[in-house]
Amino acid sequence: MSSTPLGFAIVGTGMIANFHAQAIAQTPGARLAGLVSRSPDKAKEFAAKHSIPLVVPTVEELCRQPGIDVVSVATPSGAHLEPALAAIAAGKHLVIEKPLEITPERADRIISAAEKSGVKAAAIFQGRFGAGAQKVKAAIAASRLGRLVLASACIKWHRPASYYTGWKGLLALDGGAVLINQSIHGLDLLQWFAGLPEEVFCLTTRRVHTGIEGEDTAAATLRFPDGALGAIEATTAAWPGWSRRIEICGEHGSICLEDDNIVRWDFAKAEPGDDAIRNAGPDNALGSGAGNPSAISTVGHQRQIQDLVEAIRDNRAPAIDIREGRKAVALVHALYTSAKTGRPVSLA
Repeated sequence: MSSTPLGFAIVGTGMIANFHAQAIAQTPGARLAGLVSRSPDKAKEFAAKHSIPLVVPTVEELCRQPGIDVVSVATPSGAHLEPALAAIAAGKHLVIEKPLEITPERADRIISAAEKSGVKAAAIFQGRFGAGAQKVKAAIAASRLGRLVLASACIKWHRPASYYTGWKGLLALDGGAVLINQSIHGLDLLQWFAGLPEEVFCLTTRRVHTGIEGEDTAAATLRFPDGALGAIEATTAAWPGWSRRIEICGEHGSICLEDDNIVRWDFAKAEPGDDAIRNAGPDNALGSGAGNPSAISTVGHQRQIQDLVEAIRDNRAPAIDIREGRKAVALVHALYTSAKTGRPVSLA
């Protein structure tokens, strides 16, 4: 392929769109080429901030312009489907912010269209690109933990009441609240490490943010296909917000990951490099959204966008394609179904 930088266009001007814009600008082989927004004032401000040369009101108009190779969808979660389908119809590659969509059915429509068209499409889960997460994944793949016993995620975060204005917490656009929005990064890592559970049982409630439609607190138990068990605890109502914690425990070893920092790395059989991992200082390259959603960094997005650029150049699948992105949506959907029905739900 040509070495000319790929032209990226962003759909949306909200907080996460700024992270996409900064990450694209930092990525070799990529350039900011366009912006889609229905709000002229917001579009003007956003385009000026990020030096974007082209602003249009629709994805269809955007895709008729020369120099657009990749469309980055950074709209509210329940509004990913329509711009994604429009970009796919025009043959454009895609980056879609988490979650892929708010239901498996809407996600499947994107997947079906993308696979039929042959475009590359990446689902944002930048936590997988963290150095700590990569080490955990490698240890599990090498069977260092043996048979898994427990695999759990705790996302005990804080959001002020002012956070829940606009589309946040609305079922139609957010799909729910703490599970599908804040927790989904941790849930994706959990299932990436341990696999998707085969059965879940979930309870949800609104303890503090009582004016939203979704849940601000959830707890769930998990059963994995190999017999391991697990748990999820999630909230946006806990002051001041603690680091996300993922614990993977097995017969021969156990690991605890806080944000992207390995805080426990314990194995019955030592290997070279274990002490270096245990003694490494904090790695806060990815930042943390525990108490402030804007406190994440652009590093994770940049790493993932770099991977997509290389995937397009090398004609391979992105490291996190949209079928991978669907898994966390399926897990969250099962949790919500269980909470609604009061029964365990199978993901088979």
